Amino acid sequence: MRIRIVDAFTDRPFAGNPAGVVLLDAFPDDDRLQKVAMEVNHAETAFAHRLPAGGGADWALRWFTPVTEVALCGHATLATAHVLHTTGAHQGPVRFATRSGVLVATPREDGSVTLDFPTAPLTPVEAPAGVAEALGAEPRAVLDTGPNLGDLLVEVADERTVHGLAPDHKALAAHSERGIIATARADDPAGGYDYVSRCFFPNVGIDEDPVTGSAHTALAPFWSERLGRPGLTGLQASPRSGRVRTELRGERTLLSGRAVTVIEGELLV
Repeated sequence: MRIRIVDAFTDRPFAGNPAGVVLLDAFPDDDRLQKVAMEVNHAETAFAHRLPAGGGADWALRWFTPVTEVALCGHATLATAHVLHTTGAHQGPVRFATRSGVLVATPREDGSVTLDFPTAPLTPVEAPAGVAEALGAEPRAVLDTGPNLGDLLVEVADERTVHGLAPDHKALAAHSERGIIATARADDPAGGYDYVSRCFFPNVGIDEDPVTGSAHTALAPFWSERLGRPGLTGLQASPRSGRVRTELRGERTLLSGRAVTVIEGELLV
């Protein structure tokens, strides 16, 4: 079982979001997958195996945090597509069969990969009691992101507020299924990005996720409506940082970014 560590949504090593990628002949039992993900100990480890030709998808794909399986993950999907293309295991667009339906990853001439994901349905809700104290900032707007994500999307006052957040992760866990996406409009659009975000997911064992592709399926419709453009760039302002290009296409959202393989090894047990 070969394991690769890939930094996703970045063009340089030791930035973006690291994911484990494991290509298999078939999925072993769930306990085995969970233990490998726990050992890799990154936000997500992706497991994939090839499917028979002629079907509706090319590879089966699953994602595990160190503590649980999740229904949707952007950066680990990008990392898996990167591994398939750079190793020659798959050429051209790849269709992944997942718990969130068939997801397509398309390599681009500039070296990036574009993911075709379902757009998160956004529903405005009242700010839950205590969420401002747990996050450390007063919400300007709060939206539920639907069952695939299980997050609350929280708009705060400005970019400086997003950068300065120091939330109480234990307290945040009470307010959503997965976690909180905090966001604000970019202070300076000339800086190369339109909005900033940070993502806190204590309920799946991730206090702060470095760069979250799936969260941008909610951020894209939120900011596209406010800024009046379908194509945007988001900066996820974690310590590792990374940028996600988004294009809203109704019920689908395109997410684009690069990836870099930094470690390759073999599981010995």
